[in-house]
Amino acid sequence: MFLAPLTLEEGTVPKLSGRANALDYMTESGSFSWGNKQTSDNGKIGHNQEEHGFFSWSELNPYAAAIYAFGDLNCHQKSERSWEINGNQMPVCTRDLGIFLGVFLIGIIWTRTGHNRWTIKDSMFSIIPDEKLDKIYERNQRNLLFWGIGCLSVLPILFDGGIQAISNYESGSLRRIITGALFGMGFMWFFCASLSAKPSKFKDESQVLLPANARFVQPSEEFHQDMSEE
Repeated sequence: MFLAPLTLEEGTVPKLSGRANALDYMTESGSFSWGNKQTSDNGKIGHNQEEHGFFSWSELNPYAAAIYAFGDLNCHQKSERSWEINGNQMPVCTRDLGIFLGVFLIGIIWTRTGHNRWTIKDSMFSIIPDEKLDKIYERNQRNLLFWGIGCLSVLPILFDGGIQAISNYESGSLRRIITGALFGMGFMWFFCASLSAKPSKFKDESQVLLPANARFVQPSEEFHQDMSEE
């Protein structure tokens, strides 16, 4: 994301404003040129592209073309929400930049400390030092921690982006990066744990090492009988 604008001559990428989940700047004309066809600055998406200069990422070098194609499909690419490098607008807005930063950070951390602990929930916690989790496991507050992480990841971007969508409020770049990073971290954290949690790798649940010397225990036969009677 940061390198692509540097591989281009200064001023190659003008101010953009497209749609998400659509190819708007693949060509200057034709089916995939919606962004270049816009002539009004009054809409929520799009602007008078001729005023800023037409753009086609398919005419860039292969590396930059691939990155800007990804940005075109993934992001609105609104210029007022994006940074410039070397006089070129970046491929994605600051919110998406924060999301990818969060994904990258958790990906690095997971490769160093994350591991399989039978369940997705407990595998997620594996990147946190055990001594920080002892009281959580002693008090059986794993669900509270799990949902707390989820809320911290989702609610900031939900409120910041949601209020922006339904009002005149415009979030700042720093706020967009922070909320995006929190969401990206939460998403990648859950994704990595989902891939790593494999009960089949253990002979039985008693082999799973948990903080505070906690262990998974199968419900007793009496428990199953009581449940069936109910």
